Amino acid sequence: MRVKFPVMFRLLVLLPSALLTEPVRSNEVVLLDTTAVLGELGWRTYPVNGWDAITEMDEQNRPIHTFQVCQVMEPNQNNWLVSSWVWRGAAQRVFVELRFTLRDCNSIPWVAGACKETFNLLYRESDTPPNHTDQRLHPADYAKVDTIAADESFTQTDLGDRVLRLNIEVREVGPLSRRGFQLAFQDVGACIALLSVRVFYKKCPSTRRNLALFPDTVPQVAASSSLVEVPGRCVAHAEEERDAPRLYCGADGDWLVPLGRCVCSIGYEEDHGLCTACSPGSYKSFVGNIRCSKCPTNSQSGPASPVCTCEKGFYRTHSDAPSTACTRPPSAPRNLLFSMNDSSLFLEWAPPLDSGGRRDLTYVVRCWRCGAAGSCDPCGDAVQGLSSTRVAVQDFLSHGNYIFQVEALNGVSALANRRPAASNISISTEHAKPSLVGAIRREWASHTSIALSWHEVEQPPAPILDYEIKYYEKEREHQSYSSLRSQAARVIVSGLKPSTLYVFHVRARSAGGLSSFSLKAEFSTAAQSAEVVGTRGSVLVMALAAVGGFSLLVILTLFLLITGRCQWWIKSKMKSNEPRRTHYHNGHVVPFAGVKTYVDPDTYEDPTQAVHDFTKEIDPARIRIERVIGAGEFGEVCSGRLRSLGRKETAVAIKTLKGGYTERQRRDFLHEASTMGQFEHPNIIHLEGVVTKSRPVMIIVEYMQNGSLDTFLKNHEGQFTVVQLVVMLRGIAAGMAYLSEMGYVHRDLAARNILVDKGLVCKVSDFGLSRMLEDDPEGSYTSIGEKIPIRWTAPEAISYRKFSSASDAWSYGIVMWEVMSYGERPYWEMSNQDVILSIEEGYRLPAPLRCPVALHQLMLHCWQSDRNLRPHFCDMLSFLDKLIRNPSSLLTLVEDMNGLAESPGSPDYPFFISIGDWLDSIKMSQYKSNFIAAGYTTLDSVATMCIEDVRRIGVTLIGHQRRIVSSIQPLRLQLLQAQHNNFHI
Repeated sequence: MRVKFPVMFRLLVLLPSALLTEPVRSNEVVLLDTTAVLGELGWRTYPVNGWDAITEMDEQNRPIHTFQVCQVMEPNQNNWLVSSWVWRGAAQRVFVELRFTLRDCNSIPWVAGACKETFNLLYRESDTPPNHTDQRLHPADYAKVDTIAADESFTQTDLGDRVLRLNIEVREVGPLSRRGFQLAFQDVGACIALLSVRVFYKKCPSTRRNLALFPDTVPQVAASSSLVEVPGRCVAHAEEERDAPRLYCGADGDWLVPLGRCVCSIGYEEDHGLCTACSPGSYKSFVGNIRCSKCPTNSQSGPASPVCTCEKGFYRTHSDAPSTACTRPPSAPRNLLFSMNDSSLFLEWAPPLDSGGRRDLTYVVRCWRCGAAGSCDPCGDAVQGLSSTRVAVQDFLSHGNYIFQVEALNGVSALANRRPAASNISISTEHAKPSLVGAIRREWASHTSIALSWHEVEQPPAPILDYEIKYYEKEREHQSYSSLRSQAARVIVSGLKPSTLYVFHVRARSAGGLSSFSLKAEFSTAAQSAEVVGTRGSVLVMALAAVGGFSLLVILTLFLLITGRCQWWIKSKMKSNEPRRTHYHNGHVVPFAGVKTYVDPDTYEDPTQAVHDFTKEIDPARIRIERVIGAGEFGEVCSGRLRSLGRKETAVAIKTLKGGYTERQRRDFLHEASTMGQFEHPNIIHLEGVVTKSRPVMIIVEYMQNGSLDTFLKNHEGQFTVVQLVVMLRGIAAGMAYLSEMGYVHRDLAARNILVDKGLVCKVSDFGLSRMLEDDPEGSYTSIGEKIPIRWTAPEAISYRKFSSASDAWSYGIVMWEVMSYGERPYWEMSNQDVILSIEEGYRLPAPLRCPVALHQLMLHCWQSDRNLRPHFCDMLSFLDKLIRNPSSLLTLVEDMNGLAESPGSPDYPFFISIGDWLDSIKMSQYKSNFIAAGYTTLDSVATMCIEDVRRIGVTLIGHQRRIVSSIQPLRLQLLQAQHNNFHI
């Protein structure tokens, strides 16, 4: 008996078609939509009297194709509905969306045993449409996708009340390898109406990012986490900045992880994702995403200009930047005056009224000497490049007429086709200083004296009062000199060294002043006789012997004193181990105020001594190894029991050094123990002791029942509350704060190196890569040529091998991400090189699912590029304590904030974490140095600024002032909201 419910189905098909369809998303490509087919679908039913096809018209007179079946009175139903052939296009997998209604079997009397509430979805691939001459069904050709069950079912009462119970189910079909496929719907005894079928696949739609165009891309079908790397093409008038632009297409049709970018070419600026030409009157001289600048003063430009050209009469030098205003040559110097004293003639002038708009003002002084006939000849080469407005003139004749000219020049004077502006002055030097002394002659020379004479070139206008003779040794020309005076034009210079070359200069003095020194003359003294030399040599030898004996006596005395002091110091240091161990008690460090308690084992000349100082030797008879739990770098890791005097056996982990080791391997193995033995903190793995006096060499530490943190979280995904996870992070922060205070850098902080005990207490371990902070100003350690964990390491440590507590803070942010994602691999399947590039481009890991905003904010603080802005571990510890004491602050999740951001008036997330981020968001990053120089180093301080403060720090453009001030108000609201949610750091 066949039962139908035409009233029910007519009710459904007369409903608005909007209930059967939804808008197509931009990342979906629809292959089949039964609600959009105007003609016949061409679907087949097996048997013919199984599924019924009903076509009705909606309110807009468009056909709606539905299929129904309700043969619930007859057992063993097998009704098939087969779709037409669907071309798959570029898809490797497709999604099938089904909209249907299904009646509750309990509402149909007498059919409890035969009625079903599910049906099957199947598919069949083929390269060509099926042959319509073959009317048979071949069930073996179809592969099952899934059994479809209804979330909502209706009853007879619902039919009377006209209540719709619509189900929507989506299933994935694939991977597909043939050109097309058919869908099949198998009914096994349900009362069902199939209202619409939509087949689609997802793609990453073409987009424009970072001034690059990316085409439509279909995701790979290998796995839901696979990413397809897609190269981009720069938009018009743009070029690659450094690396080619790339995006990754995710499996859900979303673009992820932008790498590289394009920048606008010279003469073009970025505008809404495109590069547009600079407007007339502006220019852009450099490649990059900076705005076009207004032409400087006295210049102009056309569209897309790389530089502004100077107006007529104005110039720019080759060394001037394109932003420099065009300038012109200066006017003439003013008020040229002269004065004379007893030795020199001085010229003075005032700067020109018009400097041409430049600061590189220099002067050129020219001189002419005029004779009685009125003709003037140059005195010599012009003096150029003067920056002062005063100059002294020497070596001029005492009775003559001179003309001096002073020209003013600047950097563009040579570009102007005209003579520089100048000022002239005429000067008479009557009754001035005497003329130059003539050539100097040597009359005779002995081994200690030289006789000299000279004459004047011209008749002096006034009597010569005396002559000054300056002399010095040729080999000591720039060290010292001597001088003497003579009233005659001759002199005997005595007290000289034998066989030594001397340089002499002479000048005359009259009532008018001093002349300049004459040209230099070089003369040598005579050699000494052998008898005098011998006598003086003997005296010299005796003097040297006396001095040498006295020096030897002093050296021996000092040596004995120092040796005695050193012996006393060595004895006092080697008397016992107490001096070295004064800060070490009961196997752990006791800190002294003002003393760095950590001692680097590498500073020991004998590493064995470091092991002796900082660890405790354990009798191997007290150790019982039970089983192997892992393998380390140097050997096996076992679990066992340690029997201690006066207490019960304790569970321990035992690291063993494998046989056949070298001395270097033994030293490296025990280095970690020497380091670990100096720490005593509840969140640092505790060292019980070592075994070094027997084989195998062992390190014994406390046993952590739950193993490494990353594996533990993966095995218990979703089983902890957010507060429990924060408590774990708090323990790690406490341990790292302790290490930081000890002056210690871990360098390999990661979830794999955090151990978890049975009480879920997290402890920092694995000190193999750790090093001490040196006492340098930056408190960091430089590593050379060692491998580092890229995904956990700060950028400065990757680029420059510069490790510090700030780089450990970056790693802690990654550990936070690992904990909140339950052990997910940071940066997923990206290569190490892509990780480095993406971090340089500003990419940061997104918040894990169900991650509180406060924790992701702390992560972003740890990942700041400027390591000086990262939080200290003590601050992070205090922050996490506040979150634990106030669990309500953890209720706001990142996905909730993202949802709010889609509604008008809601704040964007993530919030700004630095002044640089805020200025970048409003495209005012060029003022970052202005803010920092003025003392505005935090967002809190910026939030208090007004427009007067903005002007005071050097923002002169009115448009920029308004943009900054208008963005301060939203920044204030952000800070208030952050304080309200208790996650502001």
